[in-house]
Amino acid sequence: MARREPPPVTARKGMPDSVLRKQPAQIVAPPPGTITGPLPPPQPPQGRHPFRTSDPGPRPKTPPRPMRGKKPWPIGLVALALLFLGLFVVAMGIGAATSIDLSDLFGSSDKNEPPPRSFPVLEPSRPERLSIPAINVQAPILEVGRAADGSIGVPPLNRHNEAGWFDGGPTPGQFGPALIVGHADTRTGPSVFHALPKMKPGQRIEVTRADDSVAVFEVNSVEHFDKGKLPAQRVYSDFSRPSLRLVTCGGRWLGGSTGYADNIVVFASLVDAKEA
Repeated sequence: MARREPPPVTARKGMPDSVLRKQPAQIVAPPPGTITGPLPPPQPPQGRHPFRTSDPGPRPKTPPRPMRGKKPWPIGLVALALLFLGLFVVAMGIGAATSIDLSDLFGSSDKNEPPPRSFPVLEPSRPERLSIPAINVQAPILEVGRAADGSIGVPPLNRHNEAGWFDGGPTPGQFGPALIVGHADTRTGPSVFHALPKMKPGQRIEVTRADDSVAVFEVNSVEHFDKGKLPAQRVYSDFSRPSLRLVTCGGRWLGGSTGYADNIVVFASLVDAKEA
């Protein structure tokens, strides 16, 4: 196809020569064999966008993913709970170390109220009378001390139907084991504790005291011990609560200064108190 020449430029009135000398654009065909097509898209300029300000501002944060299951406790609530726990522990430690009553700090209703116990505790008062309904014993109580050989004394034989309270120990109802002893028999017949081996756990023993109160005990056990193997710590030294020990002789008769071979011990615990 023949290329058409552009029309000549004609002079226009009033146009400067510099404009008149410009030639219109010409379309030049590419050389043969050149593949033509649409131009590739322009590459974005490197660096900062020309219309973006120097400070792009904070980028939007990615919202946290929701937690499944239980919601976490607020940190403030956990810290407050730990603070109160620490104050409570410190206050209890100060009270134990200094014997200061800190009960008012935690709303105690009555600081003079004694701690709750499963058993009563009585003030000291001399025992005067022993009552054991299960074996039909109603006997006055006298005081005994230590014998010449250092053992616990017993009532004299002419008073063998009376029981003897060891005055070196607690009175019945106080903390610790109150000790009451008695004869099993004499040459003339049975004595106050003759039927003591027949007692059974759960039976009651009552001791009337000089302050017109009655200490009520319940039998825990009735046990036999060889006199040479009596568990002294258990019989005489258990001060965990108010208790009572009734002791007499039993077992095989040996005669002489030994008498019977065994000791029979009734272990009982204080369970109640009442007026005489």
